[in-house]
Amino acid sequence: MSRKSNNSMYDVIGIGIGPFNLGLAALAEESTEIKTLFFEQKAYFEWHGGLLIEETTLQVPFLADAVTMANPKSRFSFLNYLHEHERLYKFYFLERFHIPRREYNHYCQWVSEQLTNCCFGQKVTAVEWKTDFAEVSWFEGEINSENGYFKVETMDMESGNVNYYYSRHLVIGIGSVPYVPDSMIGHSSEQLFHSAQFLPNREQLRKAKSITVVGSGQSAAEVFLELLKEQTRYSYHLDWYTRSKGFFPMEYSKLGLEHFSPDYTNYFYRLSQEKKDEQLPKQDLLYKGISAKTIADIYDALYESTVSGEKPPVRLLPKTEVMEVKEIETGTKRKLQLLCNQWEQEKTFIHESEMIVAATGYQHLIPPFISNLNSLIQWDEKGRYLVEENYQLKLTKEIANQIFIQNGEMHTHGVGAPDLGLGAYRNSMIINQLVGRELYPVRQRNVFQQFGV
Repeated sequence: MSRKSNNSMYDVIGIGIGPFNLGLAALAEESTEIKTLFFEQKAYFEWHGGLLIEETTLQVPFLADAVTMANPKSRFSFLNYLHEHERLYKFYFLERFHIPRREYNHYCQWVSEQLTNCCFGQKVTAVEWKTDFAEVSWFEGEINSENGYFKVETMDMESGNVNYYYSRHLVIGIGSVPYVPDSMIGHSSEQLFHSAQFLPNREQLRKAKSITVVGSGQSAAEVFLELLKEQTRYSYHLDWYTRSKGFFPMEYSKLGLEHFSPDYTNYFYRLSQEKKDEQLPKQDLLYKGISAKTIADIYDALYESTVSGEKPPVRLLPKTEVMEVKEIETGTKRKLQLLCNQWEQEKTFIHESEMIVAATGYQHLIPPFISNLNSLIQWDEKGRYLVEENYQLKLTKEIANQIFIQNGEMHTHGVGAPDLGLGAYRNSMIINQLVGRELYPVRQRNVFQQFGV
């Protein structure tokens, strides 16, 4: 293993290359006014690879690509991707606003392959804020001696070599990680796994005699639908449990969608933190529900399976929480035993299943590589980032160096934080601050309704 320093001072280093930092990288490279570098530990761009199920679509229009909502003229737009791949007329005749999820992933890969500021296969292992300028004595530009710079340590995932990079500012865009509740932890990954690993485990699922899906959102619905389509062929018992009150559709009315706008983000930011924490759980159907089309497809498949009086072994059970999961021996096979509670009836029951797919959502974790910055960053009483309106983290020192956050600010900016449609807006805000002028215009009035008086 070797260690090597890169003798360059970047304006911004981005950590993580998901859709949001990918968009920032594209807009920054196209503007050429700031020197940027982005790191991703995966070998190539992949967006929810375990759920790239055929016939599934994005839940936002194709205009929510990496760049269009900031710069429709960009060469990195989805429409230009279609043009470059000789698919523009095919898309024109398709007449669909929502594109296949697999195509969105391929589009993002196409963007990443054109960018010179994206480094894949590089894991960021540590970040330090430095005020000792001896380490960067080679740098001939201007650095405010009253402040400092960030030293970023990366490890090559293939060779194990360690490299050091230097930057005035940081953008953290590592995204979220699959969440499995404590009640379901500690079991073989061959029998219980998160829905994010659905496709890699598909063959194993086909061999099972009983499968239980746990969860209430779009991922749970898509996994259940795929399993339902193949049930007759592979002959397994299929159950779907959710704590939610029912299998309800996501809010998708036109005025409802205006909550995913800069206008609502600005309104929400100005609420007290107490009001924000009170409001977010009440807005779950804005971003946690199931698409109406998926619900309709599930119902159609259920209806089809009952033609001629057939009664397939399928059960959908809402208002049911999985309290505990343990392994049991049943003859020659090991099964999972679920202790469940129907919370409205206040009744518990036992359910056995060979395999469980936990479509239990995602969580945002504080990354270990910023442990050296903990004293520099301000935290709220719940251990969350304190975030400025412009997506800059509040720091304990007044310095020129800035740390921006991508999709880690729902608690301060509202339900639009993870929405692809607002990614270009947030990136416009970040770039404008870095260049000191409005390089990408940010409009003040974008929707018809008014959220506050």
